[in-house]
Amino acid sequence: MNFFHALILAIIEGLTEYLPISSTGHMILGSSFMGIASDPFVKFFTVAIQLGAILSVVVLYFKRFFKSIDFYIKLVIAFIPSAIFGVLFSDAIDALLESPLGVAISLLVGGIILLFVDKWFTKAYIVDSDEIDYLTALKIGFFQCIAMVPGVSRSGATIVGGMSQRLSRKAAAEFSFFLAVPTMFAATAKKAYDYYKAGFVLNEEQIKLLAIGNVVAFIVAMLAIKFFIDYLTKYGFRLFGWYRIIVGGIILALILAGYNLQVV
Repeated sequence: MNFFHALILAIIEGLTEYLPISSTGHMILGSSFMGIASDPFVKFFTVAIQLGAILSVVVLYFKRFFKSIDFYIKLVIAFIPSAIFGVLFSDAIDALLESPLGVAISLLVGGIILLFVDKWFTKAYIVDSDEIDYLTALKIGFFQCIAMVPGVSRSGATIVGGMSQRLSRKAAAEFSFFLAVPTMFAATAKKAYDYYKAGFVLNEEQIKLLAIGNVVAFIVAMLAIKFFIDYLTKYGFRLFGWYRIIVGGIILALILAGYNLQVV
């Protein structure tokens, strides 16, 4: 893995983490196309640079993170389902992470859903994420579990989950961003522990690549969040739905044509 690889993956992470198009799916495919996916450090890198994306949310919504203890209680409640699900099914999830075909199918199915989701949920009673109660937070947390399937999109699943609970698109998106902080931090901590436990030690060059990756992911994610909130509020999900369908279709076509996209 070199500087160019790190830069490309960091841009992909920043662009896709908070958009409903699956950051994990794009990172798998990006590393696969560049021929570096089998490198253990790359697998660690793609998770570790989420810290930069996490920081972008904290900076953009700084006041919200210091507003009340109730805010954190809701995040913990929403985080619990995915934490339990991740522990119980970690091996199955790791297996899914190695499947470009699974990513393609998830992108296609998720894209079709996004084409219609704006029509399904038209009545929003909660226009501010601060108005979410504990039960609603828990329900959104269960939707986040679906996103453990690569290609589904964590932000897409939780935003749609929020809208199903009568949140406005903006309120659902903001809560999805907030929930990403504990979720992605836990995922990064676990990956770092697994990496260390496997006997890998970061060298100086890898540390530099991680630093660059996190800085780039932070900057790009901030821009992506600002764009997404404005676009989603005005226009909804259709653009992202069509994008997922096109990308998923291209990947599926490549696989059927015999192109080797395996990441192991």
